[in-house]
Amino acid sequence: MKFLIDLLKGMVVGVANIIPGVSGGTMMVSMGIYEKIIGAINNLFKHFKQSILTLLPIAIGMVAGIGVFSYILPYCLENHPLPTSLCFIGLILGGVPFIVKPAAESLKKDGKHISFGHVIAFLLLFGLAVAMAFMSETETHSAAFNLNALLVIKLFVIGVIASATMVVPGVSGSLVLMLLGFYSGIIETIRDFIDSLISFDAAALLHCVGILLPFGIGVVFGIFAVSKLIEWLFEKHPSVTYSAILGLILASPIGIIAKMGHNNINAVSIIVGIVLLVGCTWFTYWFGKKTEGIE
Repeated sequence: MKFLIDLLKGMVVGVANIIPGVSGGTMMVSMGIYEKIIGAINNLFKHFKQSILTLLPIAIGMVAGIGVFSYILPYCLENHPLPTSLCFIGLILGGVPFIVKPAAESLKKDGKHISFGHVIAFLLLFGLAVAMAFMSETETHSAAFNLNALLVIKLFVIGVIASATMVVPGVSGSLVLMLLGFYSGIIETIRDFIDSLISFDAAALLHCVGILLPFGIGVVFGIFAVSKLIEWLFEKHPSVTYSAILGLILASPIGIIAKMGHNNINAVSIIVGIVLLVGCTWFTYWFGKKTEGIE
């Protein structure tokens, strides 16, 4: 049962990671698995078996979510942008109580009250997330990827940057990829990889692996590096770290709306969007409460 629950949570995180403006880290918080993932990554070599058992279902779910929804989401975002965007805003808002609660507990534990430092951390990270959402971008498509040493190095660096932001709640890794101009290219390459795997097209498969492998290595490297930093921040400055994360999370809906298309918006889409917003907010909160005690 626990394996299945973590699998489903991983799928939600995977889907979130490929939507510009939506933070995979925020979804980890909303799903109640953030600190568990960070702890497992940082203790991978120290407690290898336990860490693998923790990460495996979440990782499988994330890969499945990214693979399946790399086909579905572009269609939904292009043809039904408002309901799709409000659906994910709801998933984010439903998880806010699960970051507010440990933030309040860390303040109480340290015998502190909300200070100027907490407010500054909140506002700085809130402003950073909003500013990122309104930056312009120039996209590179998969057809423009010509494999060479420079591209391999560039993909590795892009992978490090993207994964580092994917781990931080409130920061959208896919939005960062978009700002760097690699979002469409990576998503299209993932789809091409799946298509070539199904059709047994060895040449196309090799080309996709040549693009995704250095990017994937960069992603893994970035996750490990940032996880160490986040664990240190939680250990040394927990209440300020929670304040900063809360600022990033509450800025996420602004980022989603900023990147949302404006086609097919009518009375029906508004009503459906509001229903999805309320329903997804309730679902995330209910799911979080329901699975809170499952470790």
